[in-house]
Amino acid sequence: MTRILTSARKGAPKGQAKSAVIFVHGYGADGADLLGLADPLGPHMPGTAFYAPNAPEHCTGNPMGFQWFPIPWLDGSTEEAALTGLQAAASDLDAFIDQVLADEGLTPDALALVGFSQGTMISLHVAPRRNEALAGIVGFSGRLMQPEHLVDDALSHPPVLLVHGDQDEVVPPQSLSEAADALTAAGFETYAHVSKGTGHGIAHDGLSLALSFLRDKLPG
Repeated sequence: MTRILTSARKGAPKGQAKSAVIFVHGYGADGADLLGLADPLGPHMPGTAFYAPNAPEHCTGNPMGFQWFPIPWLDGSTEEAALTGLQAAASDLDAFIDQVLADEGLTPDALALVGFSQGTMISLHVAPRRNEALAGIVGFSGRLMQPEHLVDDALSHPPVLLVHGDQDEVVPPQSLSEAADALTAAGFETYAHVSKGTGHGIAHDGLSLALSFLRDKLPG
């Protein structure tokens, strides 16, 4: 059963948006953690609506936050539980994308996903498996889940920007090159950037690149 995700909204007034961005938060956080990015991005994207849903499960490792799926090496869950959780949350996020498109009166090529950490993981899992390509995916500090299935599972090929700090202590920096190689081999237009001296977070240079990418790929 698909779970309904809750989200706040910022940006262009309802009914006037020409594009939409969905921020997809990381493990143990919540939508509000990323929705604040709409404040620096919004003035440069006046026709864009910004959403940031809470993941569907309370986080095992941080009960005050949320998770898209369990992470065995953090919460002691099994690999089977992680895979089952990924598949369930993917359906939830997929349905949320459809709801945003319907509410805003937009087509898929007018919506982009911006993920952080686990949010990047599920964004890279969901978007390629949609029938119609989204405008793009920005993935901060994440990795590509099940890269061995990407070629066979991909139904669409949205462009991707990957950004990772070279001092990331949570998700290894080499995850960027591994994801970029797999995406490129599967036919995705892929861009990658390493933020020097940055840990598990979003640095100014990465956010600036994300803004340029979004302005280039989104209408309006």
